[in-house]
Amino acid sequence: MSTTKPAAATATRNRKVPTAIYFESDLLARNAVLQCSRIQHACFESLNSEQMSGENAFVVSDLRLFAEHLKKLRAPNLRVIVLSDQRLRDARLDGTVYAYLPLAAPAPLLERMFDNAIDHIHLVATRRDANDRLALANAEIYELNHIGAALSAEHDARELLELILTKSREITHADAGSLYLVEEEDFEEGGALVRDHRKPKKFLRFKMAQNDTVQVRFREATLPISESSIAGYVAQHGKVVMIEDAYEMENWVPYSINKQFDTDSGYRTKSILAVPMMNPKNEVVGVVQLINAKRNWRARLDTAEWIESEVLPFSTRQMEIVSSLASQAAVAYENSHLYENIHRLFEGFVKAAVMAIEQRDPTTSGHSFRVANLTVAMAEAVNRDQTFFPEVKFSPEEMKEIRYASLLHDFGKVGVREKVLTKARKLYPDQMDVIRSRFNFARRTLEAECINRKLRFLMDEGRDEYLKILPRFDLELDGQLKELDSFERFILESNEPSVLPEGSFALLEEIAQRKFANLAGEECPLLTQEEVRVLSIRKGSLDEGERQEVESHVEHSYRFLKQIPWTREIRNIPEIARGHHEKMNGQGYPCKWKAKAIPLQTRLMSLADVFDALAAADRPYKDSVSIEGALKILEQMVALGEIDAQVYALFVRAKVYERWKIDCFKY
Repeated sequence: MSTTKPAAATATRNRKVPTAIYFESDLLARNAVLQCSRIQHACFESLNSEQMSGENAFVVSDLRLFAEHLKKLRAPNLRVIVLSDQRLRDARLDGTVYAYLPLAAPAPLLERMFDNAIDHIHLVATRRDANDRLALANAEIYELNHIGAALSAEHDARELLELILTKSREITHADAGSLYLVEEEDFEEGGALVRDHRKPKKFLRFKMAQNDTVQVRFREATLPISESSIAGYVAQHGKVVMIEDAYEMENWVPYSINKQFDTDSGYRTKSILAVPMMNPKNEVVGVVQLINAKRNWRARLDTAEWIESEVLPFSTRQMEIVSSLASQAAVAYENSHLYENIHRLFEGFVKAAVMAIEQRDPTTSGHSFRVANLTVAMAEAVNRDQTFFPEVKFSPEEMKEIRYASLLHDFGKVGVREKVLTKARKLYPDQMDVIRSRFNFARRTLEAECINRKLRFLMDEGRDEYLKILPRFDLELDGQLKELDSFERFILESNEPSVLPEGSFALLEEIAQRKFANLAGEECPLLTQEEVRVLSIRKGSLDEGERQEVESHVEHSYRFLKQIPWTREIRNIPEIARGHHEKMNGQGYPCKWKAKAIPLQTRLMSLADVFDALAAADRPYKDSVSIEGALKILEQMVALGEIDAQVYALFVRAKVYERWKIDCFKY
């Protein structure tokens, strides 16, 4: 009997899928099997591995053989048909049975059951293959999503390109690969490089190469976008190129490979897959070129035999996956490029802001940059040396946060009056000019009074007496002038600010009691009480009101920095910058924070700020202090509870001050 079978069943039968038929010792059943056209061999009294893997049917009449080969009977490509009028009593054997047929089953029925068994095996195999393909597709989708997330998270352009090429090779088992970027040529205009966006001239930059078999001596190079090279062809037309054997390409293709690398390195380029990186605007931004897909990802293709046995052509599925990955890569690269531009823009803004501060106060030029360098150096020391702050490890984002906060910590000085900000001495220059004029007038007054006394004496006593007493007049005037000179010198000395509280200014009150007659004949003091008050400042050059005005720069900085929409990673910049004049003992400003309330980043910056203010040689209101002197003053501030003792110990132990000596002349 013959029937038409489904193609799937025929395909399965061509695989010689075994089907076991057990029948009890009954002549009718044996005859039915012998008459079945699907049974190629009448009967096997044994069941061995060779038969199980090479025949379409097994006919077994000995139940003992079933029991001996129970595990084999459970194989996914085997179905047991039992010719019996009752079920097998052994539950284990009964569990292997696909179908029961009566002993008197006719041959056509047995043949149909046999075909059904084969069809069932085929369906199970098809379902298993479908599940395997689905699992593979799910794995590929998961891997693509995972790669996409990694690409989106990476902002460093170089690392991103490395990741793109590496993941493209991993997902295709490619032994080697290279990556090219499409760039536009810049030209110089007005001393600056600009780009002609109307008619940009584009070229390919050979950005990187990877090879698992041979070491690649890579260096960047540029090449035109033309059809002569595979990468140029892909970049020009935006089409995928798949080559089974690079040495046996069709004559009609316009591109070719450069065999020089193979000649020099002993490598053999065979299969190639080149895919364009297309952005959402359907523009080619780069090319990913993969070489030699391998059966075994870890194989090294260092012999001709390995290349012959291991290298495969890239499949259509691989092409689709890499094309999808390349599209993600193009978006990620453009985002990275945009992120880099934004970062560069913000860096420019920060530098411009710092320059704006320093232009208002040129005497502190470079201060913000030096403080940033010292603060970052201390943060790096915290990460290296876990002695003082074992629980702290600054991340790259936190390091960026520290740097920006340090650079911008004094930006609020733009809100302070310039004359207060740049005040070098206790008295403003115009105030000092008034005092000098006053002393000069007092000198002229003394000289005029002396001349008048001489003249009266001459008129009253005569020439002879006058000549006798003249030296006394001159000596008296000279003493008075010298006293004025000493008063003026003391005022000049008192006008100079000091780093530490020092000086006795009692003489200023005595000077203020001295009078001189003005043009109207009124008596005026050499120093006003306001001038005495200002000259009596014991530390620095600012009086209390001016100090409060300068100190207000911290709040100005905070309000300014709060206006900037910082990203989540660096959102603490305003708070870090706000506390750089706070002290551990709570005597700082503006918030009077104590130790626990001051962030560690701020404590690092505070020490750097004080150290630079002490050691810098560009401050007009003080002489520079040596490194050793600055460290001693910092040590005193630690003793007074103004600076964090552990931060100071780290500063000294890590010798961060040596970084200042190197960098202080950088800007």
